[in-house]
Amino acid sequence: MDIVFERRGDGPPLILMHGIGHRWQAWEPVIDILARERDVIAVDLPGFGASPPLPPGMPYDLNTVVTVLGEFIDKLGLDRPHLAGNSLGGLFALEAADRGMARSVTALSPAGFFTPMELRYTATILRACRLGTGVPAPVMRWLARSPKRRNLMFGMIYGHPDLIELETLLADAAAMRGAAGFTPTLRAGRGISFQGALRDVPATIAWGTRDRLLRRGQAVRAQQALPHVRFVWLRDCGHVPMADDPELVAKVLLEGSSAESLSMPRAAE
Repeated sequence: MDIVFERRGDGPPLILMHGIGHRWQAWEPVIDILARERDVIAVDLPGFGASPPLPPGMPYDLNTVVTVLGEFIDKLGLDRPHLAGNSLGGLFALEAADRGMARSVTALSPAGFFTPMELRYTATILRACRLGTGVPAPVMRWLARSPKRRNLMFGMIYGHPDLIELETLLADAAAMRGAAGFTPTLRAGRGISFQGALRDVPATIAWGTRDRLLRRGQAVRAQQALPHVRFVWLRDCGHVPMADDPELVAKVLLEGSSAESLSMPRAAE
């Protein structure tokens, strides 16, 4: 299937995958920083952003999306690119790397380390966020003009919604509202967890200290499950950290996708 993507820069290829309900533009705050040293490919996952939905009858599960990702990589003629993802995209990146599809993997607040109760909490918040995007556009714009209301509306996703341009937030809301893959992905996510070992690929997991969607306990669980993986705390960042601290997030992504990551010890930073 056709995957919509944005490509910039030159160097080792680095594929970026967004979270549920989002679009490749989630990476816009860091793309140009990364593009100084990487061939950056930010994708719209199937059924999100401008990418078409999966064909009828094809489930939005882990195996399907990773298979589609593999086909996309082959289509671009890439040989085991570096992979990175946020939230749902982080889970896809980890799974693809565990299957030998990547030279390195960096996951920002990846899904797949929640308990059943935590998954229900996350799904409830996401459904509420999507329901909120149904507010008429003029009303949404009026609400989001106030910094206080903006934090209430978007604070579960971003650590600092006030740092994001109003038009970007409104476009993000429209993308979530129109995402054909949103509901089937939530349904397919029941019971999904990351079961890989990541023994044969340099891996980094980073987590925002202000993440209110996939909370701190899941970060600790990820460290316990993968003690050999480099772990980084993203200070003062939310669930989608790229706009909260672009320089920090870009640094983590560049380090994670560099040869030096092979020798870097695991550390809480």
